[in-house]
Amino acid sequence: MNAIFPGSFDPVTCGHIDLIKRASKIFSELTVLVMTNTNKHGIFSPTERVALLNEAVACFDNVKVLSLEADLTVRAAESLGAKVIVRGARNGQDFETERGIADMNRHLDPSLETVLLPTVGKYSFISSTLVKEVARFDGDLAGLVPQEVARALKEKMC
Repeated sequence: MNAIFPGSFDPVTCGHIDLIKRASKIFSELTVLVMTNTNKHGIFSPTERVALLNEAVACFDNVKVLSLEADLTVRAAESLGAKVIVRGARNGQDFETERGIADMNRHLDPSLETVLLPTVGKYSFISSTLVKEVARFDGDLAGLVPQEVARALKEKMC
């Protein structure tokens, strides 16, 4: 069964990579979709995010990365033949937000399921927003983002 894992991934974090790794064991094919979040202002271009993700997920044979900036997730799933949307939830607040999104996606396409994976405890405090804040003030990014992402963030912030 094919699944998609949509997100802005600006930047991709170790939490995202852990979710991708876990989802890649469940689904025969997983497409990580770099999409637009209208509530966020990106630091990396979609092309840069795809490149960073490709580097970070190169070890997973059944994972591919695509950019689809301005479209509904349900349309992306349909065009890719995916039957499942994978999402992560760090806490109860994330769960409630994701449940609302899943309900909307089900309204738009009743054949599409959402699978929520709980974030592993050691990554539960990591968010792209907090990572950007740490990078902005030249903090230690070890364990928060892959090394190549840390380098790219340092370059962007200088």
